[in-house]
Amino acid sequence: MLVRGGVARTLFAMAFPMLAGTFAMNAYNLTDTWFVSRLGTPPLAAMGFTFPVVMLLTCISGGIGSGVTTLVSHAIGRKDRALAARLVTHGVLLAMMVTLVVSVSGYLLIDPVFRALGADAAILPLVASYMRVWYFGALTMSLPMLGNGILISAGDSRSASALMIIGTMLNLLLDSIMIFGYLGCPALGITGAALATVISQSVSMCWLLILLNRKHRFLTRRAGGFSVFVQSVRRITTFAVPAILNMVLMPISATVITKLLAGFGTAAVAATGAAGRIEMFAFMVPMALGMSLTPFVSQNYGAQRLDRVGRARWVSTFFALGYCSLIAALFVICAPQMAAVFTRDPAVTPVLISYIRIISFGYGMMEVHRYSGFFLTGMHRPVAATILNAIRVIGLLIPLSYLGAHLWGVTGVFVGRITTDILVGSLGLFWVARTMARAVAQHRAETVAAAG
Repeated sequence: MLVRGGVARTLFAMAFPMLAGTFAMNAYNLTDTWFVSRLGTPPLAAMGFTFPVVMLLTCISGGIGSGVTTLVSHAIGRKDRALAARLVTHGVLLAMMVTLVVSVSGYLLIDPVFRALGADAAILPLVASYMRVWYFGALTMSLPMLGNGILISAGDSRSASALMIIGTMLNLLLDSIMIFGYLGCPALGITGAALATVISQSVSMCWLLILLNRKHRFLTRRAGGFSVFVQSVRRITTFAVPAILNMVLMPISATVITKLLAGFGTAAVAATGAAGRIEMFAFMVPMALGMSLTPFVSQNYGAQRLDRVGRARWVSTFFALGYCSLIAALFVICAPQMAAVFTRDPAVTPVLISYIRIISFGYGMMEVHRYSGFFLTGMHRPVAATILNAIRVIGLLIPLSYLGAHLWGVTGVFVGRITTDILVGSLGLFWVARTMARAVAQHRAETVAAAG
């Protein structure tokens, strides 16, 4: 279905149902942050310390999901439904195995990992109480992340969106009950935030498996033996490993920046942790479109419709720049009001406002960079997408953040981030344009050779 109809109409028809879903997905973290902020600055800082580690498993699950989504979309574009079902079944098994290994390892290493991140003796017990519950329910997070991409590949973005909405609404309800102790539940504090998330995601996971099995027939018992599973895993990891490396760079950079900010005090970590969750809403609408790009590009690439891939590139680029410019203006004006929602601490508020007002001007180019990675992955260039992100994190973000911190303190860290976003967005535009030109030239050569 993604190779027919107008490009812009198809992309936004896929993205529109996902808008509520992306709102819900971002609301998971924002809801937890808001409720925990009512407990005071130490619990809010503890949430800031957990962010890089939570992002690690998110990236691993997302990387596997990216590999499965790309291959399933390509199989659907080539009208091979049996292959798509086999890849989904094996992808779910792979995600379960990897999540189990990561969660057990992380559970055993909570104290040394967060001490290394800079958590002090007052913050560490809060972090540990949150992460013990979170690791226990890690599987409930990884499978919905995998399944959302598969549903979008099948053209069922409405179910993917509904899946995230139900989970978020349940999380909102359980957060208030478990954190503060309502309806006979004891007040569990930050532990309650983790428990609410695990329970709500468990409901989402069960519903996802029902959708994949009964509605789309993507879970099959005829997936072949162990050798076929190994073959599928090799195909998935061809895309998943670069995608995981690509996504893992995010928590790596978050870890380094958190460690850097910890040198400026707990207030700086609390402020940037809260601001990072606020800015997720800046990307809510572009994210809805971005979630549609990889399956759209992969299906059209499999169907040899490179003209549609090219039009999608222009549509997405202009949309990202235009929309994020409006968001930046809004954030600059409303920064004090946004800060007041999350904190009344006079040490945290000015840092939070500074973050929002500086970094928001780079949102457009950051989204262009993100879209560039989706296009490269959809065109079966996952390594190129990883290299592009490595340039962002290792080549630009970390060095410029340290340079900015040395020159201008906490504000300099934010200046390093916006400079990075502008530079790497420009590079992404050039890289995708060059890849498109080469793919078109290769397709023309193959067409001429076939005709001759």
